[in-house]
Amino acid sequence: MSRAVDLGISEVVQRGNMSFLKRRKAAKGIEEHARPQELDERLKEKSTNGPATIKFVSFLIGGLIGLFLGSVTSVYIATLHENDLWFSAIQEVEQEISFRTECGLYYSYYKQMLQAPTINQGLKELLYDNKTESRRTINLLKRMNIYQEVILSILYRTLSLQNYVAPVFFYLYTVFGLQALYVISLYTTSWLLSGNWMSGALGAVWYILNRIDTTRVEFTIPLRENWSLPFFAMQLMAITYYLRPQLKPLQQMLSFCLIMASTFLFCITWQFNQFILLIQAAALFSLDCLDMVPHSKVASLYLVHVVSLLLVCILQFNNSMLLGSLVLSFILAALVVRCFQRNLKSGTFALRVVKLLVHLVVVFLLTVLTNNIIKRILGLESDEHIFKFLKAKFGFGATRDFDAKLYLCEEAFGLLPHDTFQRLLHTLILPSYLLVLVITVTVAVIVAIRNLSCNSCSNPFQNSAVKEENVIMLRPDTAYNLIHNILFGLLALSTMRMKYLWTPHMCIFTSATICNNQFWSLSLKALRLYSPQWVRVMKFAVPVLICFYLYNEFLPKIIAELSDLREFYDPDTVELMNWINVKTSKDAVFAGSMQLLAGIKLCTGRTITNHPHYEDKILRDRTKQIYQIYSKRSPEEVYSILRLYGTNYIVLEDSICYERRHSRGCRLRDLLDVANGHVMDDSGANDADLKTSPSPRFCDEIKSHAPPYSIYFTRVFKNKTFHVYKLKKKKMAPN
Repeated sequence: MSRAVDLGISEVVQRGNMSFLKRRKAAKGIEEHARPQELDERLKEKSTNGPATIKFVSFLIGGLIGLFLGSVTSVYIATLHENDLWFSAIQEVEQEISFRTECGLYYSYYKQMLQAPTINQGLKELLYDNKTESRRTINLLKRMNIYQEVILSILYRTLSLQNYVAPVFFYLYTVFGLQALYVISLYTTSWLLSGNWMSGALGAVWYILNRIDTTRVEFTIPLRENWSLPFFAMQLMAITYYLRPQLKPLQQMLSFCLIMASTFLFCITWQFNQFILLIQAAALFSLDCLDMVPHSKVASLYLVHVVSLLLVCILQFNNSMLLGSLVLSFILAALVVRCFQRNLKSGTFALRVVKLLVHLVVVFLLTVLTNNIIKRILGLESDEHIFKFLKAKFGFGATRDFDAKLYLCEEAFGLLPHDTFQRLLHTLILPSYLLVLVITVTVAVIVAIRNLSCNSCSNPFQNSAVKEENVIMLRPDTAYNLIHNILFGLLALSTMRMKYLWTPHMCIFTSATICNNQFWSLSLKALRLYSPQWVRVMKFAVPVLICFYLYNEFLPKIIAELSDLREFYDPDTVELMNWINVKTSKDAVFAGSMQLLAGIKLCTGRTITNHPHYEDKILRDRTKQIYQIYSKRSPEEVYSILRLYGTNYIVLEDSICYERRHSRGCRLRDLLDVANGHVMDDSGANDADLKTSPSPRFCDEIKSHAPPYSIYFTRVFKNKTFHVYKLKKKKMAPN
């Protein structure tokens, strides 16, 4: 394989943006004796004629197609959302109920800002909020990433849009508009990698047709990732351009500024930014170690990460969770160790491998040590539940921790299901991706070995030639996108929810490669069918054939999907929200499940005890306490807990009390029983140290209205789904 690649290198030079053409052999005759100056004049003359015009026209067409595909995606998703809910025709309370779980919580702050008498008053209410967590005043701008809701509400008010568009549609159209930016950024990244806008078009089409696995924006509109991922795609596009070799200073500066801006916007809009940047930093670190990307550019991108996180930390009023993030500790460790190991890239191949392994171990240990020291100094516990979840997920010991089990039992945090691969196979993205991955990884391994070996050569000119040939084989921007895709692919395989970070990039990386010269050159040489004509044919024919298949296979399905008209229907929740609005005080405090309480806050403005934004230790402890309404605890204990948080009403849901969606051991009531040291319901195994609870299940027994339950609680509302009980002000002694 190495010999075949060496032969390929001698025949190939760079043509497009990702790959290389055959290096021309000197022809007999005039060209054999032509002076370099004459050759340069010919090339200049040729480049200033027809080809320049063709390139401009191609660029213009490609740009228009990118804008078109981005706009089509935005309209398509907006249409699906409208068709699924008949959103424009339903009541306002139904529109708000459709923002489920944490989506409703985030949208409530946009609504709150619009309902405030002034912008300043609205900001003050966010800075000193006492309605999101009863009996606790919190700074919402510090705790949550809601600057987008604040800015959007200010724009809506200052631009006087009340007469033109309803607040909810202004919000929706903004998020759907960001999806256009998302697709355009993906399109451009693919174009940059291949040098051919056709690859961008194919990647965008794949993104749209694999919508179920590439995005969930149409039914989780206010979710943080739907604001953040378009900027992440823009950052990826800018990094791809920034890592291209031989950029002019102005081009490098502009791309760096775009990276900085997009990284900051990505970080300010999503609380999980630090974990995504950690994977990105790990990708850059690995490329730096293998000499695939210049260290100066890697250090510059590290700087972008650090500056962006620190800026967000400042804007979030010294959010210590960011200061204790793993990515900051990792970058600090990587730079410090690099300073003390300046000779990392010298010596024989074996010595360099040993040095590299030592380097990896030292960086890892220093990262862990630094992170632990920072967290101890700052007293950080905000993200400990994530590490408990990861520890249990990857088999480092069983856990009874309630918060960790809450994640482990959700399908979204399980392994990527098989039906995902079936869908990806149907659109041809999966087989194309696997072929691309095998060939590209093979080339990357060969380049890595050659990079590690080249410094052992005694001739410096030979070293330089080998490095140049390695860059020809695998350019830095291509290498980065390869490692980026592999790391996020591993993340997606282990955690289903993370597939939305992987599958969009899979679409563009695959399309960029199969529209690329070098890919077909290597493939055809391996089959002994190589010729420049065949490379050109395959480069255009394969994408066209794939698009033709996708058109015939999926256009009828898309038309049928757009013709499927549905309507939002949740009468029980609507009835509950209307009752709360009419029958309860505006100062009333409600307790219940995190998901339902987010909707209650949005639809009624009432104070709630807990909510789904789980990145706070105190809130997690509070939620576990509130959830005792579904455990086997006495009414006296439950009443005392609820009163501790100022609760006036509890909302019980039959779907939780008698849950059947999860298997035994993963139902919410099971998690509570195990955490409380009680045996679980129904037949099955229990740990030996679990004991039978002396009390029956609270959410079931309270419906009997018998003492002692009736002493503390009075039912005030009931329908097929919900039961609302009011806490009596004073405990009454039993007769």
